[in-house]
Amino acid sequence: MMARINSCEELCNVKAKALEQQKNQKITILVCGGTGCKSSNSDMIVKNLRAALEEEHLTDRVNVTMTGCFGFCEKGPIVKILPDNTFYTEVKPEDAAEIVKQHIVNNEKVEKLLYKDQITNESIPDSKHMSFYKKQMRIALRNCGYIDPAVIEQYIREDGYQALAKCLTTLTPEEVVGMVKASGLRGRGGAGFPTGLKWEIASKYDADEKYVVCNADEGDPGAFMDRSILEGDPHCVVEAMAICGYAIHASKGRVYIRAEYPLAIKRLENAIESARAHGLLGDHILGTDFSFDIEITFGAGAFVCGEETALLHSMEGSRGEPTTKPPFPAESGFFGKPTNVNNVETYANVAQIILKGADWYRSIGTEKSPGTKVFALAGKINNVGLIEVPMGTTLREVIFDIGGGIKNGKRFKAVQTGGPSGGCLTEKDLDTPIDFDNLVAKGSMMGSGGMIVMDEDSCMPAVAKFYLEFTQEESCGKCTPCRVGTTRLLELLTLICEGKGEMKHLEELKELSEVIKDTALCGLGQTAPNPVLSTLNAFYDEYLAHVVDKKCPAGACRKLLSYRIDANKCKGCTLCARNCPNNAIEGKVKEPHVIHNDLCIKCGACMEKCKFGAISKG
Repeated sequence: MMARINSCEELCNVKAKALEQQKNQKITILVCGGTGCKSSNSDMIVKNLRAALEEEHLTDRVNVTMTGCFGFCEKGPIVKILPDNTFYTEVKPEDAAEIVKQHIVNNEKVEKLLYKDQITNESIPDSKHMSFYKKQMRIALRNCGYIDPAVIEQYIREDGYQALAKCLTTLTPEEVVGMVKASGLRGRGGAGFPTGLKWEIASKYDADEKYVVCNADEGDPGAFMDRSILEGDPHCVVEAMAICGYAIHASKGRVYIRAEYPLAIKRLENAIESARAHGLLGDHILGTDFSFDIEITFGAGAFVCGEETALLHSMEGSRGEPTTKPPFPAESGFFGKPTNVNNVETYANVAQIILKGADWYRSIGTEKSPGTKVFALAGKINNVGLIEVPMGTTLREVIFDIGGGIKNGKRFKAVQTGGPSGGCLTEKDLDTPIDFDNLVAKGSMMGSGGMIVMDEDSCMPAVAKFYLEFTQEESCGKCTPCRVGTTRLLELLTLICEGKGEMKHLEELKELSEVIKDTALCGLGQTAPNPVLSTLNAFYDEYLAHVVDKKCPAGACRKLLSYRIDANKCKGCTLCARNCPNNAIEGKVKEPHVIHNDLCIKCGACMEKCKFGAISKG
């Protein structure tokens, strides 16, 4: 076990030893150990690789490392081999022996496991040549997919804790705050408040105790950025929280993380224990007068606790409800003490800013939104995964270059950015450079980074209804605009999607949405109407079709569907009738069948089973 590190010199020695060890290990096999790949048996892949290496007597020169998420979730589990950078996709446990035998022993790539370009069908062995990675720039995700998050020496090898050492030995707290402020880093959790300014405000309040809090309560549907960082590189958050503690004169840190992230919790706990054991947390860090430690608080999964005041109340053991500001947490936060709250991704940028400088960070991204942003790319897109791109990258580049376009060759319809608090952007918005201000101007928002792509089969009133169901369920109920307003919005959307809507309901939707935005207590309520307003604005014709024609153009709203059989195509095979769960289809063998719509429950089983394309919906 590595001894306590008592000085910057000792930290550098640990780094040098780790680099030497890496150099002596001729080959490294990296296996994705993120939640998605672990659910696809990446643990067994590691076990089988080690067994195969032992059988070939190669364990002394080949190391197998389980890492965090590589990002390319669509193609997981992923195995990457260094130093030749070979990238294997969709690996199964039974492929492990072949990888060792063919690649390690015979120095031949396993062709069937290589990524194939979606356009050229050409095999691409090196990830840096893949369209998914070409336009990415990894700062927050720099170590994910590269180091073992459970081994502190590997983090130190990659300049880990060097930024903290620099702060403690060469910078004053005011200089640290100034550097973060000059970098232009904005909070990655939602509204994009300047991080340096938040630190500066907290640093100016005098108190016998201050707190540094990490918001890891990631609750947006489809979002998994913060969780993946904690799973793949937890030490970058531990180090950044300690830097923040030094900058604002705080000695205590808290990570608030939802309890349903067991892998992230396990790896974060290990990181905190390792840092504490080696003198990088606790008393007199690196032999200085600075002391700082971190505890973990578990959340029960309430979305509203992503709002900082609700989060702090939950940490205190109270009901997770937001409170009006001021006072802001920087003045009166956790148990009334000055508290700085940032989310995981925000902290993940800090060490690199300290090491490389504010000017370096400002050279990336846009003038008002420097740096990069991590997005969870999901929905009807070919390359589902976790990506990190410079601010200013366009939606088109993200969806079609990195994301590989829409599944099954279908037409792009919309993209929801910012999770349930964001809005839907359309084809005319695809060339919008992504940053905080541009997305707000388009009626959406950055949010924490969820990005859900929709195709031509998506019904936009139903999409708005889906997000309202979530926000209405997650409302804490404290303020009337959110508690009652979102309920009423959901009622109106339900009427429309069931074909019971009237023209007056469209006006009520818009008016009520505007009132909720102006009067709700916190960000959850204020942004809840965004999906409604953005879809009303961009897809008003779809709302009209539901209200006036009582039809769903996308064919997604079950209660507005009707199935019919084309008599000219029907062969009378009876397959549809035999699979109808409600006996709604009638007809004789070898004669055209008929669907009785009064009995049809719109399940679609008949259309799915028909081999002749005789059944359609409308």
